[in-house]
Formats: sequence, C-alpha cells, structure tokens
Amino acid sequence: MTVLVNLIVTLGMLGIIPAGLRLIDPTGPHRIARLWPFLAVPGAVCLWLPRGALATALAALYAAATLVLAARAPARLLRTRSLAPAEIAVLTALVAPSVAATALVAERGGHPLFGFDLDILALTVPHFHFAGFAAALVAGLVCRAAPSSAGGLSRAAAYSVPAGTLLVLLGYFVDDWAELVGAVVLTGGMWAVALLTWREIRPRARGRVTGALLSTSAAVLVATMLLALWWALGEATDITHPTLTWMAATHGLGNALGFALCSMLAWHRLGPDLTEKTP
Repeated sequence: MTVLVNLIVTLGMLGIIPAGLRLIDPTGPHRIARLWPFLAVPGAVCLWLPRGALATALAALYAAATLVLAARAPARLLRTRSLAPAEIAVLTALVAPSVAATALVAERGGHPLFGFDLDILALTVPHFHFAGFAAALVAGLVCRAAPSSAGGLSRAAAYSVPAGTLLVLLGYFVDDWAELVGAVVLTGGMWAVALLTWREIRPRARGRVTGALLSTSAAVLVATMLLALWWALGEATDITHPTLTWMAATHGLGNALGFALCSMLAWHRLGPDLTEKTP
C-alpha cells in the first residue's frame, strides 16, 4: 500500500496542484504555478525516505510552501470580498494542501498527531491533495460554468464538497459516525459534480478527447465515492468493508487518475470560454 499511496501523493504534489493553480487564475500571472513543482520536490522526495530527521526536514520545506499557498486564501478573500459558493470552493482548495502537509510532517517524523496513528496520517495526505484541493476546485469550476437552470445543484456541490471534506476531518477527532456523516456530505457533493459535469459541461466540450476526459471523470466519481461510503459505513457499523489497502488501490487510484487528472486535463482543454472568469 505504501508505494501506491506515495505514487498517488507524488502525482498530487507535482502535477495536480500546479495544474489546478493555473485554473484558479487562468488569465493572471502563473508564477506560483510555475514554481510549484520545484517547491513540491522536497515533499515528493521525503515520501520515499525512511522516517527520520531528513524526511521530516524535507516535509517541513514542503509544508512551508503550502502555508504560502494557504496565505493566498485570506488575501483573495480581502480582494474579492465574496463568499459565493464557487469562491468558497476555491478558498478551500488553497488551504487544503497545508492540512495534508501538516500530517505529512508528523508522519515522516514518526509522531502521532492528535492521537492519530501513522497510517491515518499517511492517508490524510492524499485525501487533502485530492478531496481537499482537486475536488473542491473542480466543484468551484463546475459551479461557475453551469447554466443558471442548474444553479441550485451547482451551488450545493460547491458548498458540500468543502463542507464534506471538513466534516471528514472533524470526524477523525470525534468518532466513526461523525466521519460517516462527512462521507455522506462529501459523496453527495461529488455526485452532484459528476452529474453536472456529465449533463452540463460535457456537451459544451470541443473535441472528442475533452468530452472523453469529462465523461471519465464523472463516471469514476460515481464508483469511487460509493466505495468511500461503503468504507465509512463499515467503520461505523463493523459490517464487512474494504481494507485500507484495497481502498488505496481502488478509491484512491481511481480518484487520482480517473477524476483529478482527467478533470485537470479536461478543464485546461475547455479553454477561456469556461475558465477565464475564475470561481
């Protein structure tokens, strides 16, 4: 499981985040997006080292970069003075990597954080790169691009993906039932994103490749989030449910490649007609 999770996280650090940053501000300067792969290298390298001082130091360097990114959230809020649903989704995306990096520093140092064991901390890292950053950002993009006739559903998606991600995090501190509530909210938001992508965004795609990428991202979400519900329900009720290794190989890999990567590629191909007005 460790190798697969590390590969997924490396994709998030070096590929998904810089691609997403360009979507947040497609018409503005891309300095941070261009620099991000270099800033993320210490984080990616530390994943493959034994736990210890060197791995922790490299993780801390990556954490510092994520804090710089998170600082853009209040600056953006002051500039836009907006708490519109799509804007909340983008603010969530800017902050989420810092949560992942905090867990990474603790895990690489071998120190349980807030009582969480190292396996949970290790899985928190991909969760907040993909659910926290990628899913929230895509929810915001979909909310912005969806027609007014789908306004209620698109706003619900833009609110519930960040809310579900936060509730899952809070569930770590409470109990498995609270985490299940978070999984239900997050799944509802992700399925709304999938439906809107399929029904409203895909028909406006120019070219078969873009349409195929959007179709794949929508279809994958249906399956991967059903697995997330099954796992969370099993943890709360002790019914038979997938192991963490199996979840990494299905839910984690599916969301990383089938949803996040396909979504980023598709939204970049959609062009300025849908992305120039940022969420």
